[in-house]
Amino acid sequence: MEKFTEIINGDKPVLVDFFAEWCGPCKAMAPAITQLGKAVQGRARVLKIDIDRNPAIAQQLQIQAVPTFAIFKKGRVVWRHSGMADGKSLKNTLLNFV
Repeated sequence: MEKFTEIINGDKPVLVDFFAEWCGPCKAMAPAITQLGKAVQGRARVLKIDIDRNPAIAQQLQIQAVPTFAIFKKGRVVWRHSGMADGKSLKNTLLNFV
């Protein structure tokens, strides 16, 4: 299994969905995130990180609210958004970094 740092340091942009199991908005966003992952397959990656199971990553990136979305390109955060977002907007934003 690939490590988080290996994934975000790759050549393809990566949208990371920082979520929590107890978060209602996160659950509401889950189908759109799954759909997005399928739509950008081969061009970009989509990754879900549970902040309760990965507290070190959440702390390192100062994730203070869920859902928080971040796009990484070659290891750097190039875009970030906290709160719910439209799936189509997320897709368009992610593909801007391809």
